[in-house]
Amino acid sequence: MRGKERGSAFAVIRDPLWDTIRIDPVAMRVVDADAFQRLRYIKQLGLAHLVYPGATHTRFDHALGVYHLATRTIDALGDRLDGAGVDPVERRLIPLAGLLHDVGHYPFSHALEELDASRIPGHHEALVGRFLVDPEIRAALGEVAENAWERIEALVRGRSDSPLQGLVSGSLDLDKIEYLKRDARFCGVPYGEVDVDRLLHALDIVQDPETGRLEVGVGEKGVAALESLLFAKYQMFRNVYWHHAVRAATVMYKRMVADALEAGLLDGDELVGRTDESILFLLEARAEGAEREAPSGAERVGAWVRALRRRRLPKRAAEVVAAELDGLDVGEWLTLDTAFKRRVEDRVAEELGLQPGSAFLDYPEKSRMFGLDLLVRFQHGEVVRVGPGGRAGLIGLPQVADELYRTARVLRLFTWPDRRSVEPAALASLATKSEHEVRRRLEDHVPLLG
Repeated sequence: MRGKERGSAFAVIRDPLWDTIRIDPVAMRVVDADAFQRLRYIKQLGLAHLVYPGATHTRFDHALGVYHLATRTIDALGDRLDGAGVDPVERRLIPLAGLLHDVGHYPFSHALEELDASRIPGHHEALVGRFLVDPEIRAALGEVAENAWERIEALVRGRSDSPLQGLVSGSLDLDKIEYLKRDARFCGVPYGEVDVDRLLHALDIVQDPETGRLEVGVGEKGVAALESLLFAKYQMFRNVYWHHAVRAATVMYKRMVADALEAGLLDGDELVGRTDESILFLLEARAEGAEREAPSGAERVGAWVRALRRRRLPKRAAEVVAAELDGLDVGEWLTLDTAFKRRVEDRVAEELGLQPGSAFLDYPEKSRMFGLDLLVRFQHGEVVRVGPGGRAGLIGLPQVADELYRTARVLRLFTWPDRRSVEPAALASLATKSEHEVRRRLEDHVPLLG
């Protein structure tokens, strides 16, 4: 719901998470643009609503929340921005960058970004420029600065020299704070609790002792809130984002789109700018129209769409937590949906007595979501970089983050439509083989599951 405050140019939106969000006229023009309104029809958590029925919130809701947190943060930093010499225009651009950071998202959010990079036009952040040049959005941003859209694109892609870059893209960006709180609320789980007020008021403009550059950091008093963010992220990945049924739906959706691309039913650029429902409708319609000409590919795509709509998901055949792999590295071939991985999956399906296309190997990767790289200012004045390129400091968060990631990450084998049972040790053995070794087994017809 939207309304105008009496005597004010700001629009007011009531939000179930942050209560009242006040939006300035420029931001409101962006929100009203067709390119932004599309985000109303892209679910924030992709296919998680098939497991958590309340998870039907959208990228639109989330973007408004990030804008809200950005305006609060700029206000909280106050005079410190003057002391750091931050351009007043930059201060206005940060909330707008937060508002627009997800405008390039594909249908069902992040799922398609796990496909082989050659199959899709790019990561959603790499696509943001296509939407920032939309006439409505560009005209609105032009009221702030002539090159506002270019500066916002640099912020979203992590390429800006602004001291405030970390608020938009970084290990402590406002996007993470917002989505953890919102996702937990709509999923109905108690895992996403973050001490937002403490964290925002602990943010500061800090000078890097190595380079002399100014960037967003956190004061020592905010370390406990930072820890709450890290643990909330772990709990949400373990219980929501990487829930076995959520991943089952995700691998089915990816396979459906990959099959459509391979069968020529869809072009990669047609994925850009679509909504959740429009991509399913398009795939279903084209599959039905092409079944007579290319029955194998089209029939599979149609079957995947119908199964997804009915929540007929792949079943777990085996799973192994990353921390249980005894320190062995998983083959790089397993992390992306390439043609080689599909060949392995089809051989596994054959060994299990299933049709080609009926086995799915899943090992989701989001290492940078747990990574830390930020400055901490201690009360006695020392500034320490916490992260892979600097000292761990007194709090040891980088090591904690790494261990949490390894505990949340799970290797799984799914089968469809029938369930099969595979020994976890056999799955772990396959996953820790190099691509060269797996390729040799394929060529020599040696069983992959031992």
